[in-house]
Amino acid sequence: MPDRPPPPPPARPARAELVWEGKYDAQGRRAGPLRVALPFQTVETVNESAQERQMSLLRETGGAYAVPEWRNRLIWGDKKYVLPSLLAEFAGKVNLIYIDPPFDTGADFSFTATVPDHPDTPEDDSFSFTKEPSLIEHKAYRDTWGRGLDSYLQWFYETAVLLHELLHETGSLYVHLDWHVSHHAKVVLDEIFGLENFRNEIVLPGRAVKNLQQQFSSIARLQVRHDTLLWYSKQPETRFKPYWVQKHDAGNPEGHWHHFWSTADRPTMRYELFGITPKSGQWVWKKERALQAVENYKRYLREGGGRTLAQYWRDTGSTLEFIRPSPDDGKPQYWRAPAELRVADTIWSGIPVYSSEHKYPTGKSEEFLRHVLNLASNPGDLVLDCFVGSGTTAAVAEKLGRRWIACDLSRFAIHTTRKRLLAIGGVRPFVVQNLGKYERQAWADQTFVPSCLGGETPAEFATKARRHQEYTHFILQLYHATPVRGYTWLHGVKAGRMVHVGAVDAPVSVGDVANIAAEFRKAIGTGQDAPRTNGVDVLGWDFAFELNEVAKQQAAAANIQMRFLRIPRDVMDKRAVEQGDVRFFELAALAVEVKTRGREVALRLTDFVIPPDDVPEEARRAVKHWSQWIDYWAVDWDNQGDTFHNQWQTYRTRKNPKLELETTHTYAAPGEYRVVVKVIDLLGNDTTKTVRVRVK
Repeated sequence: MPDRPPPPPPARPARAELVWEGKYDAQGRRAGPLRVALPFQTVETVNESAQERQMSLLRETGGAYAVPEWRNRLIWGDKKYVLPSLLAEFAGKVNLIYIDPPFDTGADFSFTATVPDHPDTPEDDSFSFTKEPSLIEHKAYRDTWGRGLDSYLQWFYETAVLLHELLHETGSLYVHLDWHVSHHAKVVLDEIFGLENFRNEIVLPGRAVKNLQQQFSSIARLQVRHDTLLWYSKQPETRFKPYWVQKHDAGNPEGHWHHFWSTADRPTMRYELFGITPKSGQWVWKKERALQAVENYKRYLREGGGRTLAQYWRDTGSTLEFIRPSPDDGKPQYWRAPAELRVADTIWSGIPVYSSEHKYPTGKSEEFLRHVLNLASNPGDLVLDCFVGSGTTAAVAEKLGRRWIACDLSRFAIHTTRKRLLAIGGVRPFVVQNLGKYERQAWADQTFVPSCLGGETPAEFATKARRHQEYTHFILQLYHATPVRGYTWLHGVKAGRMVHVGAVDAPVSVGDVANIAAEFRKAIGTGQDAPRTNGVDVLGWDFAFELNEVAKQQAAAANIQMRFLRIPRDVMDKRAVEQGDVRFFELAALAVEVKTRGREVALRLTDFVIPPDDVPEEARRAVKHWSQWIDYWAVDWDNQGDTFHNQWQTYRTRKNPKLELETTHTYAAPGEYRVVVKVIDLLGNDTTKTVRVRVK
C-alpha cells in the first residue's frame, strides 16, 4: 500500500507575530487558556463588626439586606483557576491590574521565615531561615519554566488573555519584569492588547546588589541595574491626567544655577548678554525676558539683606526669574527655582522599588505601588494583583481607597498579606477565599471520571463507583498503602493500620469518624484483611472545625488510635507524583484552656504541636517552646456555623515579635456559644479548634 501523505502543516500566522512551541496545535488552532469557572469558598471574614456580620447573614439567607455589599478579596489559589473563575463577575470591570510575574530568578516563591525568641529568654535568640517553595509552588515554577522560554510564553500568553478580558474599557495593565523576558513579553502583549494600546515602557531601579566586576580582567556584559514596567490600556482613546512626582532635586531648597545656552538653533534668540553673543545655538529665553532676569538678580544683590536667593524669591511672591554671569567663566546662568513636583516621565530612578520588610526577596515598596495606582486609577476603582506576594498592592490599594482583589498560590503570601492589612488603621472588612473542593473536583474530573448527577442509570452508577475506586486507589498508592475489600469506610492498610480516604468534595466530619470507628470495631478479627492493631489513619483534604478534638474523644472511647493526615494539594501535580515527592502530614494539635466567670470567658493557649513538614532541622532545633511555632491566632467568639470571623486577633510583627497567649471576652447575653480559635504557624498553615462555652 502506498504511504499516506503527511498531514498538512499548521496554518501560518496571517501577520508577524511571536511563535513558540505550544501556541498552535497540530491543526493550526491557537491554544487558549483554561476556562474552568469554579465557585469561590469564603473561609474567613476579617474585621467585620457584629452589625455587619448580621447583615451578611441576612444577605446569605435572602433577608432584608439582599443587595450584596462589596468586600475586598484575598484569594488563595492557582491563577489558572482563579482568573477564569473571576470572569463571570468581573469581566470588563477591573480598572487597574498590576502583576509582578516570576522573573526566572530562582527566588520567585521563596521567603524568609523567622523562629521568634523563646518567651522566657530576655535576649534576642530568634532564628531566621529561607523557606524554599512548597511542592505546589515548585509545580507552578515547572509549569512556567519547565520547557524554558516556550512554556513561559504560553503561560504568560494565557494569563494576559484572561487579564485583557477582566480589564475595564478605560483600564490599565502594568506588567513588572526584568531583562530575562521583558522583550518577549512585550511582543505577546502587543498581540493581545494591540500595539496601539501600548502606553509606555517605564524604567525602574532594580534590586541593589554589590558590583564585583572590578575584580575581573574581562567581563561578558554590564551588570543589570534596572527593571521594566510595561503599561497597556484597553483602548487607544483612553486619556489620563498628567501625573506629578517628586523632583530629584526637591531635596535642595535653594534651587540651582544652570547654563543659559541651548543647542536649539534660532538666530533670533542670539543676542549679546554679558558681552557674549552665541555663534551657534541660542539663549534659552527671549531678550526682553533675559534682560529683566538680569535686573532682578541685581535687585536681589541690593535688597537681599543676607537672605538666600530662595528666601528672597519666596518673600517676593515666588515669581521672579534671575540671570547672572557664572562665577567660573562669566557665561550667563539662569536660576532654577526649587520645585517639589514635576510631570512624571518614563525614568523612575528616584523611586525605591524593592523592600525586604515583609520577608520576600522580591517584595515591592509601598511608595512604588502608590505611584502605579495613582498614575491610572481613582478612589473607588477596582485593582487586581494575582501575584500579590507580600501584599504591597493590596495594602496600598486599601490606603488609597481603592477596592481590591489580591490572589496568590502561596499560603504564606496570603497570611503575610492578611497580617499586613490588619496593621492598617481602620482597614475595611475583607474576605479570605479559595476554590477548595471545586478545584479538586476539576482535577478529579480531568483525571478520573466526571461525577454523574442524580438520575444516573445503573451503568452510569457502576462507572461512577469504578472511578471513585480509581481515585481511592490512587491516594492509597501515594500513601504506600494496600487496598482492602469488603468495607465501606475502610479502604486500605499500611504497616498494620487501617486507612480511610476522604472524599474529594467534602471535609472529613465527626459523622464520618463515627462510621469509621463503627466499621473498624465490626471488622476486628474477621476476614484475612481484617486489622491486627487498633489504629486507623484518616486521610482527608479538609477536616471539620471540631473534628480534631471530638473525633479523638470518640476514637479513645472505642479504644482506637486514630491519626488524621491531610492529603496535600501536590497529588494534583502529575510530576510530583511521578517523582515521588508527595508527603502526608498529621494535623497540628492545639490545646486551649477555657475559664468562665459570669459572662466573661478567658481563653489561653496551652500547647501547639505541628508536624515537622519541610522545616529545616536547624529551625526545628531553634524551637524551645511550643508557642514559638505560632505567628498569629484569632477568635470567633460566636460562630454561627458560617465562615470564620476574626472578632479578635493577635500576631507577631518585626517591631513587636512577642505574642499574647491569652484573651478574654464578655458576652452581652447569657447562653451557650460556639467559639472557634484559629492559629496560623510561622509557615502560614492554619489550625482551628472549636470549644463550647456557657455563660450566665
